Amino acid sequence: MKKLLLVAALGVLVVACGKKEEAAAPVQAPTPTPAPAPVALADLKVAIDATYEPFTYKTPDGQPTGFDVDIANALCEQIKRKCVFVEQAWDGMIPGLLAKKYDVIISSMSITEERLKQVDFTDKYYNTPSKIILRKDIAFDGPASIKDKKIGVLKASTQEKYALGELKKVGVNVVSYEAQDQVYLDINAGRLDGTVADVMEVTGGFLSKPGAENYQFVGPALSDFVQYFGTGAGVAMAKGQDDLKAQLNTAIKAIRDNGTYKTINDKYFAKYGIDVYGE
Repeated sequence: MKKLLLVAALGVLVVACGKKEEAAAPVQAPTPTPAPAPVALADLKVAIDATYEPFTYKTPDGQPTGFDVDIANALCEQIKRKCVFVEQAWDGMIPGLLAKKYDVIISSMSITEERLKQVDFTDKYYNTPSKIILRKDIAFDGPASIKDKKIGVLKASTQEKYALGELKKVGVNVVSYEAQDQVYLDINAGRLDGTVADVMEVTGGFLSKPGAENYQFVGPALSDFVQYFGTGAGVAMAKGQDDLKAQLNTAIKAIRDNGTYKTINDKYFAKYGIDVYGE
């Protein structure tokens, strides 16, 4: 009888032990799916003409710099993209944009009705006037008074449009150049009598440098010639880029509001006491 009871007890123990092992099996929780990594935005390819000091030029080691370059980098920071600069001769700027060689032009391109037929623009990011610059020994009393003088201008620029439209018709010899710094080289070499240029560009790129002591501004600022000079410099892009345009317009306002624009402006223009944004 004791043996039967012992066997029965052992059987109950075995069954109980088996049930305990089954109940203790852990339930595996599903492995969480990792969050996808954020997608990096594509670089923004920015066309510049690096011959337009102090707006766009090169450091001694060949790096692009200047007001336009700093503004471009500030705008890229706002829209969370990296600026990659692409050098382009000025007269090929819009053709290169239309050929998709780059995404935007940030190189002192004025917003004009003629250009708006081909490309789109953001709001302005600066607006400075242009003027005529001549040798000090040339008497100036309006465009007709410089008949037969040789005036150098940048090819495909607003200054060239003005010179061809207003100076050439009264007998001024207008000579077009691929780059503005070439104009200054020929002025210094005595092959030109002057130029038509943006007042801040010609001040920083020519009049403030050795060899320009005999040249000066003449006549009024050419601000009234809106048909040539437009309404300020903007960021140019292909038509239909509405999202990019809206982002850049927001970025322009942001850097104006947060002090970044003033810092950049003062870096290049504080010594002249002006805000190149204009009115």
